[in-house]
Amino acid sequence: MQRREILAGLPLAAALGGMSVAEGEPMRRPVMLIHGLNCGGWVWRFVSPLLVARGFDVIAPTLTGTGDRAHLLSHEITLETHIQDIVATIDMLDLRDIVLVGHSYGGMVATCVADRLGERIARLIYLDALIAQDGKTAFDILPAGMATSRRERAHTRGADVAFPVPPESALPIPDTERRRWFVSHLRPHPVGTYETPVRLSHPPGEGLPVTYIAYENPALASIEPSRAYARSRSDWHYRSEAVPHDAEVVYPEKVAAFIAESV
Repeated sequence: MQRREILAGLPLAAALGGMSVAEGEPMRRPVMLIHGLNCGGWVWRFVSPLLVARGFDVIAPTLTGTGDRAHLLSHEITLETHIQDIVATIDMLDLRDIVLVGHSYGGMVATCVADRLGERIARLIYLDALIAQDGKTAFDILPAGMATSRRERAHTRGADVAFPVPPESALPIPDTERRRWFVSHLRPHPVGTYETPVRLSHPPGEGLPVTYIAYENPALASIEPSRAYARSRSDWHYRSEAVPHDAEVVYPEKVAAFIAESV
């Protein structure tokens, strides 16, 4: 599938990661989609129009230093920068009753945003995501040894500023054309976001309805400690699905359904 063919079939608002609301139409429930490592708001390109068709307004911002904002990449970017990206977007769009969705690294951001703006969040949804823990960095919640290898990659291939883009062969995406499209859009991710200690006022998701959906075909080792934490929370809804970690690229219909059915 060619890029121009992909774009031609999408509503403009969805392609831009924004809301699609006709003039005079009442505001529908907003869904805020927070992307993962090496990605940007573009990664929701196939999911966004499906959620709009289901009656949601979709906001898919790009975090500072990533995606179409990769020109801002620096070691000064921290997890706090990305938290403020989302908080500011919520404030500027006057959003309330939000379905907040974090995928992969985006779960770190979603956890912290929900902790600060819980009164504006209707539901928190983790899609095979990292779950921020008070006092710990993202490196701290990775499996033993993985933080060391990621730091080494950032040092040798990212000038201690960013995690480099992974090779295409490392991505378990079954559709070859979609995998190539995905890789062509990936950009380095600021390493400072993994070095920032988290500060939470409450346990993750406290006081909110929370759904955790684990992607387990295959199950990425980097996410397993967070999956285990989610399974331990009796007040959360936990389920597993036989899809790859970047399911939004190859199974957008399923991902849109995961989100809509969790609300």
